[in-house]
Parts: sequence; structure tokens; C-alpha cells
Amino acid sequence: MPFFKGIKEDIASVFDRDPAARNTMEVLFHYPGLHATWFHRISHKLWEWKLYWLARFVSNVSRWLTGIEIHPGAKIGRRFFIDHGMGVVIGETAEIGDDVTLYHGVTLGGTSWNKGKRHPTLKDGVVIGAGAKVLGPITVGKSARIGSNAVVVRDVPELTTVVGIPARVAQSAVDAETAERRRKMAKEYGFDAYAISADNPDPVATAIGRMLDHVQVLDNKVSDLCQAVNKLGGDVCGEIPEVDMDDVEFLEESERAAKRRADKDDTSASGKQDT
Repeated sequence: MPFFKGIKEDIASVFDRDPAARNTMEVLFHYPGLHATWFHRISHKLWEWKLYWLARFVSNVSRWLTGIEIHPGAKIGRRFFIDHGMGVVIGETAEIGDDVTLYHGVTLGGTSWNKGKRHPTLKDGVVIGAGAKVLGPITVGKSARIGSNAVVVRDVPELTTVVGIPARVAQSAVDAETAERRRKMAKEYGFDAYAISADNPDPVATAIGRMLDHVQVLDNKVSDLCQAVNKLGGDVCGEIPEVDMDDVEFLEESERAAKRRADKDDTSASGKQDT
């Protein structure tokens, strides 16, 4: 692609991804992520021509001016956007597809001193949050998202969100009906329904959602069992008391249980010190 046509695409991509961009002149002169990308295109071409010293010189000049370090050997696709950019590091064998977005502090690094492929491959449409570290010759699938400050050391499937250290899949792939059922059960049992939704990348919410599903299955089984016993002449489950999460006796028992656990931990710690 011609160099100046690529610049035009890059500027247009900023307006698509950064609501703070107001006009072309502002983007052209005040977005260091774009400047680093344009410097890289020059240094990468020099690298392909085997002018390694000159390529590294151009990349170092870019680093001094922008605070972004991109090795001239890295392969970068079209409409690449680094937002803010300070502290971004991209290694020699990294490969980046089209329409990829990185935020400040991102590292595409290696985990080995061996030569060869040792940096990540990012497919089209990947978004990596601020401070995230993607390490090793792994592949991040198309349109995947990596949360801020995550440390990714394994392949990430496409259309997936990962968070944490080490990064784990956080997207909860449930339909709207399941999400609504979980919300109602959470309210019934006194849980805060915050983040129990299909589109919130929270692994704790996912775990709670699965627990609610399990509780519902158990409730259905108990109901079926009660009906079967009643048909045989028994009299069970006539009235199941509701759990009041604000009940004083319930709260006092919770405090007593917490105190027993603390006393047990103190006793165990004392025993270890004595030995």
C-alpha cells in the first residue's frame, strides 16, 4: 500500500476509535501512536532491505520522540492504532493484523532468549488494554480483548475476553433468558445482582451465575421429591420458610461462625510456631 494512503487510513481509524479526536490537524500532529506507526513503516522497510543498523537508528529516534518502542522487524497490518502510547514495547518477531488497538503500557514480549519466533501474533481486530503483557509465541485470535494489566501466556481464542494474572477467559457466553433467570434468583436469595450478566467480563460473576444455576437445579429436584413423598401419603415441604438475609439471628450466627474460624486459624498458627 502507498505510504500516504496508509496515513489517510490511519487518521480515519483514529476518529473511529477515539471520541476525543476533534479534527484532522489535531490527529496529525498530536497523536504519538500514529507517529510511532509511521516511523515503524520506514524502519521496517529498511529492515527488509537488510539495512539493519539504519533501521534500528530510525526506530530509536521514534522511541525518543514518542516513548513507544517498536522493533523494526515486527510486522504490523493496516489501521494499527496505539492510544496514548507511552511505554508500549513490541518485539522483533511480533505479528499484528489489521484494525488492532493497543493502549499505553502494553508489552508484546518474549519468554525465551532463543532465536526464532518468540513474540505474539495478534489477529485482526484485537484490543489490548493498558498495561497488559502478552508474552511468548502465542496467538491472540480475531477480535479478542485483553483486559488492562492482564498477563497473557497462552493462546486466546477469537471473540474472547481474558483478564487477570495469568489471564483467563472472562466472557460469560449466556443468552438473555439465562441472564434474566440468574438475576431473579440472585434477588430472591439476597445476592447483589451486580455484574451477573452475559456481557460483563467478570469471572466472579460467571462463577456466581453457575452457582445460581446449580441452586435452581437442586430446588427443582427437592420440589419433585416432595411431591413424590406427598403422593405416597407423607406430608413434607408444606411450607418452606424464606431466608431473610437481614434477620438479626442469622447475622449473629454469621458473626459467631466467623469468630470460630478466626480462633481456629489463631490456634493453628500458634501450633506451627511451637513446632
